[in-house]
Amino acid sequence: MAFRVAGLFVKANLVAPATQQLRLLRTANTARSQFLANSPNTALDKSILQRYRNLETPANRVQATYLWIDGTGENIRLKDRVLDKVPSSVEDLPDWQYDGSSTYQAHGENSDTTLKPRAIYRDPFKPGKNDVIVLCDTYSADGKPTASNKRAAFQAGVDRIGEQEPWFGIEQEYTLLDVDGRPFGWPENGFPAPQGPYYCGVGADRVYARDLVEAHAVACLYSGIDFAGTNAEVMPAQWEYQVGPSSGLKASDDLWVSRYILQRIAEEYGVVVTFDPKPMEGQWNGAGAHTNFSTKAMRAEGGIKAIEEAIEKLSKHHERHIKAYDPKEGKDNERRLVGRLETSSIDKFSWGVANRAVSVRVPRGVATAGKGYFEDRRPSSNCDPYAVCGAIVRTCLLNE
Repeated sequence: MAFRVAGLFVKANLVAPATQQLRLLRTANTARSQFLANSPNTALDKSILQRYRNLETPANRVQATYLWIDGTGENIRLKDRVLDKVPSSVEDLPDWQYDGSSTYQAHGENSDTTLKPRAIYRDPFKPGKNDVIVLCDTYSADGKPTASNKRAAFQAGVDRIGEQEPWFGIEQEYTLLDVDGRPFGWPENGFPAPQGPYYCGVGADRVYARDLVEAHAVACLYSGIDFAGTNAEVMPAQWEYQVGPSSGLKASDDLWVSRYILQRIAEEYGVVVTFDPKPMEGQWNGAGAHTNFSTKAMRAEGGIKAIEEAIEKLSKHHERHIKAYDPKEGKDNERRLVGRLETSSIDKFSWGVANRAVSVRVPRGVATAGKGYFEDRRPSSNCDPYAVCGAIVRTCLLNE
């Protein structure tokens, strides 16, 4: 009898976790359906579109999606046009106009704003094998760059740096939300367990929406983006991916197009992507766009000296960089750079080896090798990479 009772006791303890897990799974499925209940895109039958994507399109007709940055300096706009020949390079693509008064870039009485194609990518969303994404910058009626066109100034800087060969690699953090602004997978009432198990985590109780993240990675690789990798971040529903290292403007171009691709895929899932640098108040990590930078001299033997010289220059222009590192000239980063939760203080410049609580970090491997790159940890997740990389070039290479 004693053995039987003991056996029942053991069985109860073995079965309970499985029953509990099933209950949690059912709760999670219910929560997911409730989570997406207010997202209109989830009500659409995505299989219907596939019927039309399977239609054969004329070989000499190409759909081109023109992308640009609107007057906010952080949001992407787009419109499509059909071309009558396959472009072999960006030079084959025509300029185009749009209504700048509807994108915070012009007044209604003189609203025609010009798109100038600057980079071309394969389109993972359109069915034609030659369909493309066209990244553009924007120009006002007088022919001058719009206020939100930071690419033009960055290009001008890159054209003056000679043989220094700057490389950039950018780590883009972002957070997934429902349409009502609640982080994806978080309890409807209350909060998840504190940070700790989520960073690079595995498991349904630690990681949310990995399928969306992996779809994004494949789409970016298909498009021709220098996509370097991805990982779950410290806060649940927060993720990161990396572009680069790439030379010149490519890392910045790639980042803008990768943001667009991410938002389009999330749109299909009915989920919202936010690049807000502090989406949740309290003891939750914010989101940044850590920018890794190196030059030919930094990558050569003894390059640590060139790295330290560049950091010294950065230390003298902290305020200028803070203004360039988020679209509100530091106001967004005020919420994130608070001197804790793996951030430095917005008020003062600092640097160190393998230290994530500083403005600029020199990785341990770089310090050991005596060459490589440094990581500027100050840029916000919603930064304009043209402004960030342009500021680094002006300070470190042009001595402005």
